[in-house]
Amino acid sequence: MRVPNSDCRVISGRPRITRLVLYLIKPSKYDDDGYVIRHWKGVLPSNTLACLYGLTEDVRERQALGAGLQWRIELIDETVQRVEVRAIARTARARGTKVIACLVGVQSNQFARASDVALALRRHGVTVLIGGFHVSGSLAMVPEMPPEIQALLDAGVSVVAGEIEGRWERILRDALEGTLRPVYNFLLEPPSLQAAPMPRLARRFLRRFVAPNFGTLDSGRGCPFNCSFCTVINVQGRTMRFRDVPGILAWVRENYRRGISAYFFTDDNFCRNKHWEAIFDGLIHLRRQERLRISFMIQADTQSYKLPNFIAKAKAAGCSQVFIGLESLNPQNLEAAGKRQNHVEQFRALIEAYRQAGINTHVAYIIGFPFDTPASVRQDIRRLTDELGPEQASFFMLTPLPGSQDHRELVRRGACLDHDLNRYDSFQATTAHPRMSREAWTRAYQEAWASFYSADNMKRILQRVSPENYWAVFANFIWYKHAIMVEQGHPMIHGFVRLKGRLARRPGLPIETRRQYLRRRLGDLRRYLVLWPRLALEMEDVWLQTRTRSLWEKRVIEEVRRLPSSVRGWRRMRVCELQHAYRQAAQALRQPVPQPAPQVRVAVPPRLWLWLQRWNPCAHSLTWSRRSLQRFWRTCAHTLKRGRLDRLDVSGLAFNGLQELTLFATFATVFFSRLLRRLLARTGFDSGVA
Repeated sequence: MRVPNSDCRVISGRPRITRLVLYLIKPSKYDDDGYVIRHWKGVLPSNTLACLYGLTEDVRERQALGAGLQWRIELIDETVQRVEVRAIARTARARGTKVIACLVGVQSNQFARASDVALALRRHGVTVLIGGFHVSGSLAMVPEMPPEIQALLDAGVSVVAGEIEGRWERILRDALEGTLRPVYNFLLEPPSLQAAPMPRLARRFLRRFVAPNFGTLDSGRGCPFNCSFCTVINVQGRTMRFRDVPGILAWVRENYRRGISAYFFTDDNFCRNKHWEAIFDGLIHLRRQERLRISFMIQADTQSYKLPNFIAKAKAAGCSQVFIGLESLNPQNLEAAGKRQNHVEQFRALIEAYRQAGINTHVAYIIGFPFDTPASVRQDIRRLTDELGPEQASFFMLTPLPGSQDHRELVRRGACLDHDLNRYDSFQATTAHPRMSREAWTRAYQEAWASFYSADNMKRILQRVSPENYWAVFANFIWYKHAIMVEQGHPMIHGFVRLKGRLARRPGLPIETRRQYLRRRLGDLRRYLVLWPRLALEMEDVWLQTRTRSLWEKRVIEEVRRLPSSVRGWRRMRVCELQHAYRQAAQALRQPVPQPAPQVRVAVPPRLWLWLQRWNPCAHSLTWSRRSLQRFWRTCAHTLKRGRLDRLDVSGLAFNGLQELTLFATFATVFFSRLLRRLLARTGFDSGVA
């Protein structure tokens, strides 16, 4: 009998394995029409994918599976990439090659899609593993094997529950030797993260996302609280575990050299990390002494603002946004959910403390707690916008996720639960509510989005944010409004420019003919052509009413105020009077005017820069909003609808059309130049940017 050595694997008499191809796949989910949700550009890369990639690279670099083994590691995030089952199967048929497909970080709403991919790969004989919160949560809270997981086991898919730090090498070795177990359950043995390999993502992979300089990191795992709707506490435990601080800082430094300068620290509760101050101090050192322009966002609980120095050090370390689970403004709801650490009367002080430090607050709000009604939800959302005023909000529908206490209790009571796991995304009703019908519940949820991201509320928010945060908040508004208005889904699962493969449809639904599919895609294109301009013009109007006025505008306004009150109103002013105000402003600007120091170095000579500002047709525009333009276009539309072409204002069409073009060109130029400036400032390539 031949014993396999480190350089030669023999499995059941087959040729030795000289090449390992590992596919790490983060599945997407199906939309309501059964198509896989995929976009041209994504927004948030998967931290689970980064963790698995880091662990895999560690095994490869240590040559733990043999010095002669060739590796190929493929990262696939299905929200921005295709899963090519046939291509994976062809690779698996190559002589001396072992292919392992790992479906990672699978949430309950992604399980249906993950199962379909797994079964398709198994039909081709590919080795498949699946893990994530659905598998782990289900095995943690349900005594018997759930039928959807048993179906995968029957097909030869191996199931992994719990965290795999310290176990990944062993699982890969079992796969190479053909001795994979049906179930790997590590839930009762949470691993130490102290010396665990750090998450990694390849630069070419990050280019698939809007911000290619954005990475993720979990500096700790676990949560000490007892929220009934949460799965984290039952999968990662209530005992918190932490990564090594010097390792985190060395990793941030190394990532900066590779162009990654912004992060989302995915810890469920960063302020409960016992090393938070050491991490912040280290990041402050990197920013001040080594001049690394690092920024990040964190998740923290509602008591974080009471920790001495937490907010001040977070800001100094580069924190730009904090995600806080307010969940509800009804104390009865919070008590029912076991969210006893949340005190409604403290929410205003919480948000104000972060705002005073210049850190934007992003709150999570859940609709559908037991004491919610349509009227109470509307009232609470009004309080959220008018009294608390966070810079951003994400809304969810209360969902009994497998792995949560809520789910186990409903199953125990025999409550009616939706059988389609694809709907367990926290954006759809999956069980009955005691005080609302499903339709009323859904309407309350949709109204919350519409209310918070209304033009009026966005203007209020932008008028009170600090100038350094203005464009970050504005960009987030575009992301969220695009998802809500154009993609008609939740921002956290939608990116930009939806892609649909004709054949990538949920099993059980018919594959459309090319003609049917073309008709569907043309309908999508028509929707984009209608909604994209509408979104762009709405955000242009928000910008016009909230932007910082240029020095020229301020001078002109000063001159207008010197006019007699009888002609000071814009509608009563004559052209010659407005021209006089502009001439006076121009005369004043010929004198040396102190300019604030720019945040980014300007390579354009000052005189040329002033000349460009003066001759830019919109640099000194006094347009405060789009209201007059909207009135004009409505009048034109009404005239056309009545068939009175002879009544059209031809000169007005030319003038207002030109104004539309110049205003939008200016808005687009300012918006994209500010985004580019922020990106370059973060990466250090700021010279020569005006």
